[in-house]
Amino acid sequence: MSVEDALQVIQRGCDELLLESELREKLKRGKPLRIKAGFDPTAPDLHLGHTVLLNKLRQFQELGHEAIFLIGDFTGMIGDPTGKNVTRRALTRDEVIDNARTYEQQIFKILDPEKTLVMFNSSWMNEMNAADLIGLAAKHTVARMLERDDFQKRYRTGQAIAIHEFLYPLIQGYDSVAMTADVELGGTDQKFNLLVGRELQKHYGQPPQSVLTMPILEGLDGVQKMSKSLGNYIGIHEPANEMFGKLMSISDNLMWRYIELLSFQPLSQVEQWRREVDSGRNPRDVKVQFAQEVVARFHDRQAAECALADFEARFSQGAAPEEMPAFTLDAGGGALPLPQALKQAGLTASTSEAMRLIVQGGIRIDGEKVNEKSVALPLGGPYILQVGKRKFARVTII
Repeated sequence: MSVEDALQVIQRGCDELLLESELREKLKRGKPLRIKAGFDPTAPDLHLGHTVLLNKLRQFQELGHEAIFLIGDFTGMIGDPTGKNVTRRALTRDEVIDNARTYEQQIFKILDPEKTLVMFNSSWMNEMNAADLIGLAAKHTVARMLERDDFQKRYRTGQAIAIHEFLYPLIQGYDSVAMTADVELGGTDQKFNLLVGRELQKHYGQPPQSVLTMPILEGLDGVQKMSKSLGNYIGIHEPANEMFGKLMSISDNLMWRYIELLSFQPLSQVEQWRREVDSGRNPRDVKVQFAQEVVARFHDRQAAECALADFEARFSQGAAPEEMPAFTLDAGGGALPLPQALKQAGLTASTSEAMRLIVQGGIRIDGEKVNEKSVALPLGGPYILQVGKRKFARVTII
């Protein structure tokens, strides 16, 4: 593949590439590059939002480069301050190790295990003594740290910033030195940390890494970033039917965003789908193909076929419309009673009307009829609520 063709693949879906001219020169040398993507094991399960970086790492593998999956077992105990308005709770060593084990099991749903090097940043950070750490800290200034938006906002509003939080970008940057990374991948919220890596590599006499930032994937609501705490996520370990149903629930506009960042279909195929939809093809057909691809990746092809059959059985003949109002409802920490959810979503005028319709068999959740007034929706979703034949809403409970 030519350098320009390789750059087209690399830049697919990316937000920013710094610096493109540098990466082009690295590619021209014709030698495999060391591509770094780091993940702090702060939770046991990965969701599709996490896989945006993994997908890009896989693309570099397919281009013949060395993919390095860095598990931040050391930085995970500090806690990434990115986007936080308070100092986050530090994880214990046991919590980090337990989560790290699950990451190793999950990433090979996407990455080629024969072409992936898994590293832990504790392997070099545990060897660093106090004098070494002070020397590292001397290579950056407080003024530069306060250029970060989140630090700057917290400083101006009098929110506490713990000293160890300043160490996080330095240690993430030093990881690139220890790994002699040629390219580092990260979300758009990681840009500051990734650039620290470039600067530290210069201090240590290494060529600066290229930086490629990827967008933060929106959750099923199409508004907030995908997050387990918000209940708008798709976990890569979810049952095939649930994963398929959630992917089919996204809006037609959001579908293209998901395809760009999550599908392995070539760009030519995606452009063909766009032309077909513009010419009148039902977007649902494309969504089905995309949902089957994702389900097959994390389960298998047979599971994807069964998930489609199950979905069509529950929503036969397009009973559930492609577009419907979406709501994120606050349950106050527990499950939300169905009558309240129906009222808050505007499907009934009152909870008493909702209870009457439930008793009469006029309410469905995800295509299943509900007859008990005591039913409550647990945290998560989205759930498709249906009143009668024509009133629908997609709700997520937080």
